[in-house]
Amino acid sequence: MTGSVPLRRLLVPLLLSCALVVGATGCGGGGGNSASSSASPSGTSSAEAQKFAKTRFITNAGLAAGATYQWIVKPYRAGKFKKGADGRTFALVKAGLAGGFTYNRLKAAVTNAKGDPLLSKAVAPLTAGIESLKGLGDKLRKGEAGAGDIGAFESVINGIKSAGSSAGAEVQDKVPSASQLGG
Repeated sequence: MTGSVPLRRLLVPLLLSCALVVGATGCGGGGGNSASSSASPSGTSSAEAQKFAKTRFITNAGLAAGATYQWIVKPYRAGKFKKGADGRTFALVKAGLAGGFTYNRLKAAVTNAKGDPLLSKAVAPLTAGIESLKGLGDKLRKGEAGAGDIGAFESVINGIKSAGSSAGAEVQDKVPSASQLGG
């Protein structure tokens, strides 16, 4: 078999090119005038915009709350972050990713809250607390977080839930998938 190319070398580029073609046609839309349909936005009423703002707030805050509980609070209470704990490194990496994810989703939730006057007023006092979480993801990942840091996450999440509840936007924990944490 000198001179012949292994089947694997032929199959991989073929599969990759098929995946690209399928992906490109899936993203392209169904009609020849797809540019015109996306170029003309449709108007939404103020009530619809507020409803969407609340819905987005609930989704983002719920994901932040779920990530915090599932990958930060729960493992911390179980002792997974202590030196010598079984699975500590993996728990710390997940907690670090969850910390960054939580910060990102909380910032998005605050942005969403600006679309609803009542929700905006309820969430406004929490922005400083959310900003205080900015570096905690890295601190968790390095294993340097303590009870106060975990408490900070819980406190901010509870504040967001309370603010949402007072504005008629009940937040429920939604645990994001591991792929959502990674980006």
